[in-house]
Amino acid sequence: MSYDVEKPDEEWRAELTPAEYAVLRQAATEPAFTGEYTDTKKQGVYSCRACGAELFTSTTKFESHCGWPSFYDPKDTDAVELVSDRSHGMVRTEVRCARCGSHLGHVFEGEGYATPTDQRYCINSISLRLAPEEG
Repeated sequence: MSYDVEKPDEEWRAELTPAEYAVLRQAATEPAFTGEYTDTKKQGVYSCRACGAELFTSTTKFESHCGWPSFYDPKDTDAVELVSDRSHGMVRTEVRCARCGSHLGHVFEGEGYATPTDQRYCINSISLRLAPEEG
């Protein structure tokens, strides 16, 4: 897959902290209930911490109590890429930034949350940067 933003690994390592690099570029997961956006209620747009692409908005963020920020829909359908993930003995759907290919988290369906899409985009806080609305 080719992305609009592609950089050599050394450049990603130089631009990201070790923790950001582990999640965004190596598909690690931050520990539950530790991310800065897990419980935030601020209004705004969540962008990819690696490339700045707008991914999610606060209007689709909801309380799932899973330990990571949860959204029921991306900002735009083409903002994220969904990839089959068979790691760790499970079959899941990985969510990546469609602009740079960075790992964001996973999406789950059919869990019964009272959301319009019945989807839960479970996203690592460290993959995101919130630009709060002014006002």
